[in-house]
Amino acid sequence: MNDGGEAAQGSRRISAHAVCTAIRDDIVSGVFPPGSRLIEELLARRYGVSRVPVREALRTLASEGFVTTRRHAGACVAEPTEQEAADLLDVRALLEPLGAARAAQRRTEAHLKVLRGLVRLGQERARAGRTGELRPLGDWFDETMAQASGSPSLATLLTQLRRKIAWVYVAEPPARPLEAWEACGALVDAVARGDAERARALAAARADRGAGEFRTRRAQVARQVRPPKQSVNTAIARS
Repeated sequence: MNDGGEAAQGSRRISAHAVCTAIRDDIVSGVFPPGSRLIEELLARRYGVSRVPVREALRTLASEGFVTTRRHAGACVAEPTEQEAADLLDVRALLEPLGAARAAQRRTEAHLKVLRGLVRLGQERARAGRTGELRPLGDWFDETMAQASGSPSLATLLTQLRRKIAWVYVAEPPARPLEAWEACGALVDAVARGDAERARALAAARADRGAGEFRTRRAQVARQVRPPKQSVNTAIARS
């Protein structure tokens, strides 16, 4: 009985996590615009699951700030204010330098190998003018740098912060992409040397320059949400 109960509970946790990822992705991409209602029954039908994991997912998304609960309206997509949007970049400017300093003290050779490989790819793409490929590489770079900090809590905060920024802001490509990736290379060199203060300063300068690449998303036009052809199991396979 216990083994069966634990298995069922584990399955429910996985399902709730997958549904949470799917709903969050739909919020960030604008499928569910700010202020729109999130009805458990419709969400369960959309993702091909029961209402139980949907309810758990909405609680998680509320704790992350993507969802709010309104009286007489239930769960709705949050509507960040201009001040809240500005605060996201301010928090980023504080946390990313901290993460870089920690990475200089705690990184592994595996982290350095990935970071150097991403810098090399970024510089190659920038020289070739393939700017459309740079943003995913930059996200991967930031994620790896956060993991290199050796602090799971800090890495989680940075991951959540990047999701919120992607939701609230549109990221413009850097005016000088090669210079941006050269700055990434200098940051990796400081991390490799174990120079925490240099890494902190370079990460702060990078965050300061990068802030100019973000513009706030304007009011989004609500569009009808159609049930997808594939269930959330497909989303799990992609994630």
